[in-house]
Amino acid sequence: MPIDLRSDTVTRPSTAMREAMAHAEVGDDVYGEDPTVNRLQARAAELLGKEAALFVPSGTMANQIALRALSEPGDAAIAARDAHMVLYESGGAAALAGVQLVEIGADGSFSPEELRAAVYPADDHFPRTRVLLVENTHNRSGGRVFPFAQLALVAEAARALGLRMHMDGARLFNAEAATGIAAARWAELFDTVSFCLSKGLGAPVGSLVAGSRALIERAHRFRKQQGGGMRQAGILAAAGLFALEQNVKRLGDDHTHARRLAAGLAEIPGMVVPAAPETNIVIFRRANAAAWSAALRARGVLANPVASNALRAVTHLDVSSADIDAALAIMREVRA
Repeated sequence: MPIDLRSDTVTRPSTAMREAMAHAEVGDDVYGEDPTVNRLQARAAELLGKEAALFVPSGTMANQIALRALSEPGDAAIAARDAHMVLYESGGAAALAGVQLVEIGADGSFSPEELRAAVYPADDHFPRTRVLLVENTHNRSGGRVFPFAQLALVAEAARALGLRMHMDGARLFNAEAATGIAAARWAELFDTVSFCLSKGLGAPVGSLVAGSRALIERAHRFRKQQGGGMRQAGILAAAGLFALEQNVKRLGDDHTHARRLAAGLAEIPGMVVPAAPETNIVIFRRANAAAWSAALRARGVLANPVASNALRAVTHLDVSSADIDAALAIMREVRA
């Protein structure tokens, strides 16, 4: 098996997770009759301190139906620069919500002053700025955590401006593990929050979006509209319940492995690690990134180029400490 550092989405269900899936009690979720889905949604809402939650096939769908629930076509939403909802959701904000995105800040965070400056004037020539989008942790900046105290000030400013707020918390539990701040405290600042089961938590598919009962009822309609209504989805929800019960508590191991990888990379001539990883994502620089990545692949190490001179490596539950050492040994040897 290769050492796969491309993403934490590449994990495979463990034997115990597969057992849970095989024995899941199921029903028709479109009718609201799948007991395992209902348990997963209730558990997610509880963990985030929200009234309700909705199980959806993907993180992109979770984000997009949340944005639909919080906005109207023609509105504007403010997002951190290079956020997932800006770069990696196939223009969904424009195509599905009819919302114009405005980017601010750097490295996944921004200040209340930057937020205020980005709000359009109250003039019919402009879109109405209605929503603030926060990605935590921020993928493109290397899994950075939005500092909680700063985020609380941003949220206060957003409320004063009359904005609704959504957190793309695809890796929210990584932020929890890195800071010791419970997911519910992060979520308290937001109207809606999404998180992925299929990244560091190791489930094969699925995300959840949580919020007030009224907002989740509205999101439910948009899930159906976008083709996300599933039938006997309890088989998948069982994997999600297992992930929440078993795999949240081990995320700190991934962070330890990421720091170990970053420290080793920094010792290799020609490598630059701009910042120590806060969570499980390592961004590092090297000339001819694509060619070097291809040479690594030939030796059984997979890492994604994210620019002509930069790569991303992501640690996860299928990568051990021994795998990190083996990957670093190969990285020291490979020339391209």
